[in-house]
Amino acid sequence: MIQHNQNIEQTADILRLAVPKMTDLNIPVTPENYAIWYDYFAETNLNLKRAIDGLIANKVVFTHNVNAGLYNRFIEERSPEIIENVQIETQILIKSLFNKIDEITEGTSSFGDNLHQFGDQLQQNPTAEVLSDLVLNLVAEVDQVIADNAKMKADLSTLGEELYNLKGEMDNLSKVAMTDELTSLNNRRAYETFALEQLTRFQEAQVDCCLLLIDIDHFKIFNDTYGHLIGDKVLAYVALALKNAVKGDDFVARYGGEEFIIMLPDTKIADALMVAEKLRERICAKQLTIGKETKQNLGHITVSIGVSKFKTGDDLDTLLARADKQLYLAKSDGRNCVKYYQE
Repeated sequence: MIQHNQNIEQTADILRLAVPKMTDLNIPVTPENYAIWYDYFAETNLNLKRAIDGLIANKVVFTHNVNAGLYNRFIEERSPEIIENVQIETQILIKSLFNKIDEITEGTSSFGDNLHQFGDQLQQNPTAEVLSDLVLNLVAEVDQVIADNAKMKADLSTLGEELYNLKGEMDNLSKVAMTDELTSLNNRRAYETFALEQLTRFQEAQVDCCLLLIDIDHFKIFNDTYGHLIGDKVLAYVALALKNAVKGDDFVARYGGEEFIIMLPDTKIADALMVAEKLRERICAKQLTIGKETKQNLGHITVSIGVSKFKTGDDLDTLLARADKQLYLAKSDGRNCVKYYQE
């Protein structure tokens, strides 16, 4: 399962780190899960380490689906092949189902033909000996149908379980495809899917929906001064604050880089502005420190927020463009503020 060239001492050191951590996080010590955490502590896969650090920072529970997603994405590193394999497996299962249906049809058709023959022979006034043979043959036919049906039921049950497992695999792949690796928030693709649904609701029934475009202030300074790992911790901190701020049908995503999006369905603009302001205050209220020993103080993390809402004639680009314009004004006005232009 694990193919690294570390010597026995290094492997033992990683084992002593990985297994207790997995136990602490209630992760079963399976070969696949151990491969994930071996790479994590071996630090041979930076993207895997960032993803796991983001999950831990956001207090994500390492469920079976989460573990499987990490393995598929970072260990096997062949998500396109996995999707292709699932498609092939599905086609095979569907073909198997059709074959089973054909077998059922052929079996019932044959049994029906034999019943017709039995009826025809009865009308010919058979002797007691012939009648006895006919009854024995009919009993044998019925027994065979019962046996075939029992086997068919077992086969269909097995196929059903395989289809259920495939559905779980596809759900897992879909979840991974819609999740940002670093922060475990929804990603840009997930946002666009959700936003299109809300746009349709607005176009059909004029249902209010507001958008918050959020950008971390001076983020480049964190990366340049402290390095990308610290920058990632800043992103994880803001992501957690955003996740804790949303509720109900509210939707939060990492749009890209240091930009995040929150969509607030069924929300008036006045309420959206209150949410944005409370969010801004909550983020800047805390001083972020790093290092268990040094406790290096990064100061207050602040964000600028541009707000927009759906209006007649909008598409996703125009909605986002208005929020982006307000975000630019917030940056120009000193940062750490919320901007919305009342059209």
